[in-house]
Amino acid sequence: MANDTDGTNGALAGSLKDYRVPYGMDLIARTEAFFGWQEERRLQSVWPYARTISSPPGANCEATSDSNDILSGVNFGSQDYLSLSSHPKVKQAAIDAIDRFGVHSAGSAALLGNTSLSRELEQNLSQFMGGREIVLYPTGWAAGYGAIQGLVRPKDHIVMDILAHSCLQEGAKAATGNVHFNRHLDLQSVKGKLQRIRQQDSKNAILLVTESLFSMHSNTPDLKALRELCDRYAAMLLIDCAHDLGCMGENGLGQLETQEMLDGADIIIGSFSKSFASNGGLVAVKTRAAAEYLRYYSATTTFSNAMSPAQAAAVLAALEIIRSQEGKKLRRALLSNILKLRTDLSRAGQEVLGVASPIVPVHVGDEARGRIISREMSAVGAIANLVEYPAVPLGQSRFRLQVMAQHTDSDIETIVNAFRTCMDMTAMPRQRNQIASNIKVKNRRSSAA
Repeated sequence: MANDTDGTNGALAGSLKDYRVPYGMDLIARTEAFFGWQEERRLQSVWPYARTISSPPGANCEATSDSNDILSGVNFGSQDYLSLSSHPKVKQAAIDAIDRFGVHSAGSAALLGNTSLSRELEQNLSQFMGGREIVLYPTGWAAGYGAIQGLVRPKDHIVMDILAHSCLQEGAKAATGNVHFNRHLDLQSVKGKLQRIRQQDSKNAILLVTESLFSMHSNTPDLKALRELCDRYAAMLLIDCAHDLGCMGENGLGQLETQEMLDGADIIIGSFSKSFASNGGLVAVKTRAAAEYLRYYSATTTFSNAMSPAQAAAVLAALEIIRSQEGKKLRRALLSNILKLRTDLSRAGQEVLGVASPIVPVHVGDEARGRIISREMSAVGAIANLVEYPAVPLGQSRFRLQVMAQHTDSDIETIVNAFRTCMDMTAMPRQRNQIASNIKVKNRRSSAA
């Protein structure tokens, strides 16, 4: 059980990291400590995870907490950046694919799992991404993991931003023991790592791994400078473009387009779950040889079922919209909403992090305050995701607002007012303690009833 360090209750103390490495011989019994802490947070209405939506993930939605509390209101917690999940063309494409192919591809992409839709999607994505070879994956996580695990071998080296996504870090650990983490967005740190590796190893490969848009901080690296370092030290550059591909840039190519780096990346990773209204992911490489190698040596494509026909059809339809004039209008609407939200939050006295992107992080600080704000936000009809340690540094909890093209000025005003109210309400420790006490009493009465 987490310690009662702040004078209120264990639900406002501790973190997921405390239970990451449990001890004991019984694999099952040693999970009880985490569950006890989780249950205490549920009882205090400060467990913000595993919510279930009961409507489309639109600008306004209905949801249920995992304690069955009903939530509804403006939705800044879904990553449907271009609002394509409910687009009529996208939905109809998925329906037509089910009518034609059924609901399941029933096989690995290395065997009989692909459909003609998958092949068409590869071709269209190749056109979108400057003629690159495309390998499809069942999820974006699988693409990130599989690109590294499929190409890197035990004697090779990986230099990776310390805040790189879980799929990239896990892929690196699976591929080699030679994983070197550089400080976040620190070019000197990258240079130092590459230089030391090349001084000791002039024979094996180095893969430099970064993201075009870091989702917890909404910031981006200098991709051209990273390319120059790769050229200097004979390294390859992998860029994960999960959060800006499709939804940012005049033509939807995100930072690759903005920084003129579409050709500069050796390996590009994309996810369909942010802007393309579906599950799935891609790896884009420059040669047919590299693509074919990934198809048979990347475990998450060879030993996983291929994308379903409905998923491939939805991405195809979304891609068509993204590449059209309608797509440009949606990106402009999205950017307008992003800028308004960031400006209005700042004027309301909130600390907004990063650069303009579909992710707008709002800094809170200590975890206890973030948990209480999360509960109070739900109570006033605002749905947003709390991010806390260890996903972000200790004491730097934040809300990660995710903006959609469909959001209106009224939606933005609602979320800004909700933040102002809840932040003010929890500004002082005494106020937080009183709120926590009220929650505790309320839940005890509910349990007694």
